[in-house]
Amino acid sequence: MSHLFVDISAHGLGHLAQTAPVLNQLHRTQLRLTVRSGLSLHQLRRRISAPFEFIPGEPDFGFVMRNALDIDLAKSASRYQQRHRNWSNAIAAEADFLRQLKPDLVLSNVAYLPLAGAARIGVPAVAMCSLNWADLFAHYFSGKVWAASIHDEMLCAYHSAAAFLRVTPGMPMSALANLQPIGPIASNVPAQRTEVATSLGIPVTERWVLVALGGIEHRLPVEAWPKPAGVRWLVPDNWEVSRADVSSYGQQVSFINLLASADALITKTGYGSFAEASCNGIPVLYLRRPDWPEEPCLIEWLKAHSRSAEITRAEAHSGMFVHRLEEVWNTACPARPHPHGITEACACISRLLQSPHL
Repeated sequence: MSHLFVDISAHGLGHLAQTAPVLNQLHRTQLRLTVRSGLSLHQLRRRISAPFEFIPGEPDFGFVMRNALDIDLAKSASRYQQRHRNWSNAIAAEADFLRQLKPDLVLSNVAYLPLAGAARIGVPAVAMCSLNWADLFAHYFSGKVWAASIHDEMLCAYHSAAAFLRVTPGMPMSALANLQPIGPIASNVPAQRTEVATSLGIPVTERWVLVALGGIEHRLPVEAWPKPAGVRWLVPDNWEVSRADVSSYGQQVSFINLLASADALITKTGYGSFAEASCNGIPVLYLRRPDWPEEPCLIEWLKAHSRSAEITRAEAHSGMFVHRLEEVWNTACPARPHPHGITEACACISRLLQSPHL
């Protein structure tokens, strides 16, 4: 039985949303699966239906965030300098870890240390994501005296992979010679409004607007929002909003079932939210992330494949965006994109598992 080791970034939940459908489809073949992530075991199991061994760990941090929208660049720079101060030792430690684990293939979304560790001991590896940390690092820190050597080490690690599966929509990644574009990846399920309504105790006849800003905490002042007739706001349970037209969602309903059953999604720009909403035909109102280099390709793709509209941070705080909801609800729905990137990713990974010494 082949052994696949998977490292999933905990920088939000989009990396898990991209990886889980691939792992679930791969499980149809005999496969031993080991997953390492800074996400909790509970979070992983809510997305990954395939059985797996769990190793807590976080070899990448992406960027230090002030909230779901804003990066702390000073702290991020400090973390990268600290991480790469003893980079050769980090690779050696990762190589020792993988040597003991004995995987036949390493899949990373999208930490680069596992790729470097795998290359050190001759284990094939593949990266998969809509972005890579090297391109984002260069966007924010190129020109800094200390940054060039770190960027070179990041690119070297990504180049060591047999392939970098660039998920659609994704950044250009022109610096990667091993780039292999694939289609969208998203969980796609039928709406289950009756079941969701029963679980949450809400009327099935209302319009449900799901508020979800990804895996990084960012509370919006829902208490200040207007109360349009027939609209129910669905918010995370830890927001603790007490209002008749607001309901909390927690553990009783899976997020993808909730999303597929909603009438609209309010979110930030991010791969998982955009791809899953589009593939399930759910309109999107989105908040921009200032100077996030992945954002242009995500928004361009969303506009082509979904009913969507941008809202400002001020509108999100005041609730003065209800007219945007009416606009997207009154817009014709484009054809839903098909998440064929799942099958394409599985084909690449299966080939590498069958020929582990390429």
